[in-house]
This record gives sequence, structure tokens and C-alpha cells, in this order.
Amino acid sequence: MSDSARRELAAGDVAAWLREHPAFFSQYPDVALAMDVPREDGRTTSLASYQLDALREKNRELNRRLLELYGIANENERLTVRTHQLTLALLRARSLPETLATLVATLREDFSSEWVRVVLVGSRDGVPESPWWRVLAPGDAALAPFADFLAGEEPLCGRLQPPKMGVLFGDDAGKVQSTALLPLGRHGLLAVGSSDANRFYPGMGTLFLRLMAEALAAALSRYDA
Repeated sequence: MSDSARRELAAGDVAAWLREHPAFFSQYPDVALAMDVPREDGRTTSLASYQLDALREKNRELNRRLLELYGIANENERLTVRTHQLTLALLRARSLPETLATLVATLREDFSSEWVRVVLVGSRDGVPESPWWRVLAPGDAALAPFADFLAGEEPLCGRLQPPKMGVLFGDDAGKVQSTALLPLGRHGLLAVGSSDANRFYPGMGTLFLRLMAEALAAALSRYDA
């Protein structure tokens, strides 16, 4: 075996031994201080300085992640409060038109929703015409693009197909870049549109959307024919 191979094998043995004995440098601090460690910039530094820099970088990464989690927690708290307020507002409504108007106003004001559309299925006497909602008979052709969606129970987020966009947003369909579609059980569906293509996207969390949909469906049940 050549001398270089012996040196390479010896270096590997040393590295393996040090991994198994991490307290070695604590017992021999003079060795740690005498060692140089290469840096990404091509320079070398002492092992102690290298470890300190590594700890600082790890601490910065942990702080960044904590701030990110803190921001998510704050946003979730705000959404929880707003969803609760929406539920209370729907409970206070005294009629179906008032329930729909309350929903639209709350979504636009408290949730900064640009487009809100409610599609009610079935007979809804006393509901005035509005750009925010429409009432369709169960067999209406406009419901055909939503057949699979209405058969399920999960919200749908992202870019919708043109037939769906036309039914929901009419002349504004070209302005809507992303949509959250919420099932309302036998009552129909709720659509929230945004000009921001990244506001609603496939795979996003839908917990609060489902809570809102369930609250609205429960409120609509009070006015079943």
C-alpha cells in the first residue's frame, strides 16, 4: 500500500474516531485551538471560531423559523376570530336575503374578498336578484360543470375551467385569477375570486374555508322550503 493510501486511511480513521468521541476537544482544548478549518471563502479559521460561526448560523436559522411560525400563528388567530365573527353574524340574520347580504359584506370587508358569488340550488322564494348570488333549479344546465364538485365535500382552490368561470363571474371572469370554491351541501356552492393568482392555489390549507362553508350551510338550512 502506498504512503498516500496509508495517510488517506489514517485520516479516515481519525475522522471516524472523532465522531465517536465528540468530547475529545473538550478534554484537549489546546488541540482544538491549534487546528485550522477551511471556510467557503477559501480562508482558514480555528476550530473554535468555526464552531462559533456554525452555532451563530444555526441560531439565525432557528430564529428565522420561529419568526415564520409566529407569523403563521398570528394569521391563524386572526382567521379564527374572523371566522367566528362570520358565524355569529350569520346566526343573527333574520331572513335568507339578510343571511346572503351578511355573508357577502363580511367576506368583502373582513376577508378582503374581491368577488363573492353564491349559487343556490332549489326553490328560494323571496330572494331578490343580485349580482352576488343566483338561484338555479336542480336540473339547470348551468350546474353541469359543477356536477363532480357538488357530489363531493372538499373545497376546490386554484384556476377554474372557463365553463365554471363563466357561470360564476360572468363578464368579470377574465379578471379573476384564482378562486376558492366551497360546497354548501344540498344548498349549492360559494365562490370567492381574487385577482391575485397566488391567493388560492391547489394544496393550500382549507380548514377555515371548510368552517365558513359549514357555517353558511347551517344558516341556509333554517330557510329550507
